[in-house]
Amino acid sequence: MKGEQHAKEKFKKMAETVQAVVSDAKDLREVFAHAAELTASRNATTIAAAGFADEDTKLLKTICDDKGLRLLEPPFRNHLEEIHTSLTPADCAIAETGTIVLDSAAEDMRIATMLSEIHVACVPASRIKANAMEAAEFLDGRLKSAPCYTAFITGASRTADIERVLTIGVHGPQELHILITEENIAKEDQP
Repeated sequence: MKGEQHAKEKFKKMAETVQAVVSDAKDLREVFAHAAELTASRNATTIAAAGFADEDTKLLKTICDDKGLRLLEPPFRNHLEEIHTSLTPADCAIAETGTIVLDSAAEDMRIATMLSEIHVACVPASRIKANAMEAAEFLDGRLKSAPCYTAFITGASRTADIERVLTIGVHGPQELHILITEENIAKEDQP
């Protein structure tokens, strides 16, 4: 438990270093409420959620309805210009770099994490690994099964390609919010 707490604190520090906003959440209800409140506070109206079990998506829909938000229905290819906030579970996190790791084999997961203005991700504290070697062990089985597309996300999208001027949000979300949960998250079955 002490190692888990140390990894969690290091992860928070490193993720905040790359301008991610990191918070704690007791459970998915708090994660969903946070995403809905964040979306509403930006005067936006849409959330795209990928990777959650059906029963959890129903809870998110109820929370969105209560806030006057629209939970976009997959396939997200039909909503490319509408996605404001995306909400995804992370498979694990790497404390030494502040990185979240997502199984992105599903197109909806890739669209949600690349085309939203704000990406809200949640990861259980028990899945925060101290370093890349621990994460490699965790991902070994996933990387052997096809098709495999794994995303490593560290902070919001940034580039300095244009005349060496740092620009946020060109190749992905402008903001990354990470909520660390106390409980594990049931994920949908991947195709």
